[in-house]
Amino acid sequence: MVVDSHTHAWGRPSREHPWVNGDIVELVETFDVDAVYTAEKLLADMDEAGVDEAVVVGYPICEWTDNWYTVKAATEYDRLSGVVMVDQFAEGAGERLRNLMGNDGIVGFRLGAICPYDRMWETFDPSAEWLREAKDETEFWDAARETDAAVQILAHVDQLDQVVELVETYPELTYLIDHFSHADPNESPDDSAFARYAELAEYDTVYAKVSEVQHRSEESYPYEDVHDHVRWLLERFGKERVVWGADYPNVSDESTYEECVTWIERVDGLSTADRNWMMGRAFERAIGR
Repeated sequence: MVVDSHTHAWGRPSREHPWVNGDIVELVETFDVDAVYTAEKLLADMDEAGVDEAVVVGYPICEWTDNWYTVKAATEYDRLSGVVMVDQFAEGAGERLRNLMGNDGIVGFRLGAICPYDRMWETFDPSAEWLREAKDETEFWDAARETDAAVQILAHVDQLDQVVELVETYPELTYLIDHFSHADPNESPDDSAFARYAELAEYDTVYAKVSEVQHRSEESYPYEDVHDHVRWLLERFGKERVVWGADYPNVSDESTYEECVTWIERVDGLSTADRNWMMGRAFERAIGR
């Protein structure tokens, strides 16, 4: 079974759920999909690409904590799960997380550590440090423990020290670290900030996500300049804790969904077992299936 751990889908704007993130609206217009990319359209593309199940990660085209469409997709379609977004500093954040996790198909939440807190999901700034403060929101993290919520984090390689601190504080939670942490493919994994992944690999509850490769690579398909990073992660984490994700349709400006799926087959040195775990079994292990 092929499970895509990272996709996006969103609904039409409405009075209740307006599109407020202008940068995302402009970005969507560059995608090779319809401007309104619904769960039904995602499922059709999954069928063409040979993907059995997928995770819909909250997409901040509406106000970033408005999870209406992610919940809708996850609850209406058995083949889809959902990852929501919650402001852990907001009053009642713990209860909000409990309510969201109470919906069928919702498996966790995402933290945009790479974003300035006051411009969440509008821009990236690797100097942001609010994740250090977030770990002190104990009521929120209590709710994460109680609901067995997976913690998905987008952090730049220069912020991995903050991720390590969070994991050290709450080692019992499950973590999935997105998109190679925006690593530079021209830098050796051992001789760059990427090497801090080795510290995270010491925790059995931490998973490295091989996702959004098309925007990390500086080469065309099959993105050979990131293959060393894939092999390096497999050596440190083991095949059971390296998770593939397409980030489709966010990468549709660079590749087809089929290319998102098949590039893994072109990475030298991977066994059939490696690929099977990366393409589904590792994510299922992470969320306890």
